[in-house]
Amino acid sequence: MAPVVLVVGGARSGKSDYAQAMAQEQAGPRYYLATCPPVADGDDPELAARVLAHRLKRHGLGWQTVEEALGIARCLRELPAPATVLVDCLTLWISNLLWADRELGRLDEVAMVSRCQELLAAARHRQGLLVLVSGEVGCGLVPEPALSRRYRDLVGRCNQVMAAGADRVVQVVCGLPLIIKG
Repeated sequence: MAPVVLVVGGARSGKSDYAQAMAQEQAGPRYYLATCPPVADGDDPELAARVLAHRLKRHGLGWQTVEEALGIARCLRELPAPATVLVDCLTLWISNLLWADRELGRLDEVAMVSRCQELLAAARHRQGLLVLVSGEVGCGLVPEPALSRRYRDLVGRCNQVMAAGADRVVQVVCGLPLIIKG
């Protein structure tokens, strides 16, 4: 059974750096499960630069990158074990799920809980550390558009489910880790 660590924080809080440093302390193979869909440089140069910066931070450190925008639980079941897996990030995963569901409108909080439980079940059948990174998006203003409020609510629900199922929860603020659980 894999220990699960949830690392949460606001934008540019240092949560990804903290999660990567924690995962790098583990011996054996390491997988970086990236939830960002592939980006062509011309489509969104700023996002492409962010992706490149993340890749450079892992370069030469023994990471194997797997890109999966939607099927994180399936991917966890398919990755070799034992291995450390870093999923960065759940907030982008939720955005991807919302985009995929844009015409159906079935991704509500009940469906989000189910997706999170599926992810936790896949984690529990693995060997090796699983580190999940997620943004804390509920500490700001209430967004005006309904879709933005729905996204915020889904992220909040996901973070609650994952925190309840995680062995350890760390909030990163200003680059500093605050242990919330475990």
